[in-house]
Amino acid sequence: MSTLNLVNIHSSPSHLHLHLRRTLHHQLSPSSSSLSPCRSLSRRHSITLSHAPTSLNSRQNFSLRAFYFEFDFDSDSDSDSDSSVLKLEEQQNSDNGAPKQAQEYPSGEFEFKEFDSWKKFEVECRMAIALPWQRVKKGSVLKFKLGGEISDQFNSWFEQGLSLPQICENFVKATYDPRIAGVYLHIEPLDCGWAKIDEIRRHILDFRKSGKFIVGYLTECGEKEYYLACACGELYAPPSAYFQLYGLTVQASFLGGVFEKVGIEPQIERIGRYKSAGDQLARKSISPENREMLNTLLNNIYENWLDEISTAKGKTREDVENFVNEGVYQVQKLKEAGWITDINYDDEVIISMLKERLGIQKDKNLPTVDYRRYSKVRKWTLGLSGGKDRIAIIRASGSIIRVRSPLSSLTSDIVAEQLIEKIRSVRESKKYKAVILRIDSPGGDALASDLMWREIKLLAAKLPVIASMGDVAASGGYYMAMGAGTIVAENLTLTGSIGVVTGKFNLGKLYERIGFNKEIISRGKYAELTAAEQRPFR
Repeated sequence: MSTLNLVNIHSSPSHLHLHLRRTLHHQLSPSSSSLSPCRSLSRRHSITLSHAPTSLNSRQNFSLRAFYFEFDFDSDSDSDSDSSVLKLEEQQNSDNGAPKQAQEYPSGEFEFKEFDSWKKFEVECRMAIALPWQRVKKGSVLKFKLGGEISDQFNSWFEQGLSLPQICENFVKATYDPRIAGVYLHIEPLDCGWAKIDEIRRHILDFRKSGKFIVGYLTECGEKEYYLACACGELYAPPSAYFQLYGLTVQASFLGGVFEKVGIEPQIERIGRYKSAGDQLARKSISPENREMLNTLLNNIYENWLDEISTAKGKTREDVENFVNEGVYQVQKLKEAGWITDINYDDEVIISMLKERLGIQKDKNLPTVDYRRYSKVRKWTLGLSGGKDRIAIIRASGSIIRVRSPLSSLTSDIVAEQLIEKIRSVRESKKYKAVILRIDSPGGDALASDLMWREIKLLAAKLPVIASMGDVAASGGYYMAMGAGTIVAENLTLTGSIGVVTGKFNLGKLYERIGFNKEIISRGKYAELTAAEQRPFR
């Protein structure tokens, strides 16, 4: 699915969709044909491309540098100081033309800035004239209930489910909203990739810099849920909570033996040793390349998990590893060892503890606002928008196909012809200063990927284009990103492009076993190339 969102230059202080001043066009030269290495939004990190299930070369290291736009709340300011623009240093070249070092970007660390007196007065006035459904009672607690699938697209008011952009935007709004006293985060089993969880986790940590509280609550907890919950200042669970922190696994299944028994021969042609997409059909066991890739991927995620949990809980990595390897968790022991703050039921946290913290009498209701209602609060109301210049945000998530077919999902695919139309409309418009291309795709049709890459490349020749990667930007998803001048990845984004694959089933033996026969009359040397499924490729 592809969508187009527009943001004003001062519209959002979240990490990527932040402050792009008019100097950005000069500093991100669209005429450059070189491709910057993948970059991380947070800490500096080194990764081999084989860490993802798509890899060019297991020994080809790329340096990841942080990428960040700093937000300036003074929309009338004409200052182009170093703190309010994207800093891009010219890449130094050695005598043989090879780069001496990667371009340096700002750290990406969020810095909370208090509103001055005039800005506070302006925000109070805007809140006073807000529409009724955009009003929030002062001293309210923002209630998040995170669980299930999380979409990379903006949801409309009528759509169910969680939206990553809206989750992050709500945290940003709550950070600066004087009516929000804190956040109550109820975490349920999550069904999304590690990169989305990492992005939400970062927004939780950024929110805490405002000095407001955030309380996490867990009832059923695995590695992803605990990783996210540990970013909260306090973490509670009921006495009957399920904690299943046994470690991480990755699986690969194979149908080669099954097809052999029934007389079907999968014939897979590939370019790229690490292209494992056809292995499930053709092989009986894991290939050395696929094993190497999955092992490296698993190590990367697990090492990051250990590092972040140990930092959040003030423990050593050895403590965290021992905690995981114990395997059985009694909630009381989790409290005693400091893995959770306390044991409480949901009503005890919301009704008793938070009321006492906010000085609310027991017979009074705790003022709360839920995620969906708070999503309707406009950033303009909180003074987080302004400026005349606009950035276009083009969101592309799902598998890549060329045209919409009657059988394809209405929301889960990137349709090349639709995305190209959006890209062209942005390129032909004169009101945009830059473009962010948000990609969350495992790839798909190679031709469609190439056609979209071409349009992105043409767009980048006119405007600065930044590719932002979500959970996965692999194969065709990475191909699309190559058209941008700068590529930004999360620490745990799965990315890379390692080849192409095609093939067919040879059904000759199956036909013999069941007594089926097929005769083909043709003209032309290669006429039967795809028509003759009862014979192998020559």
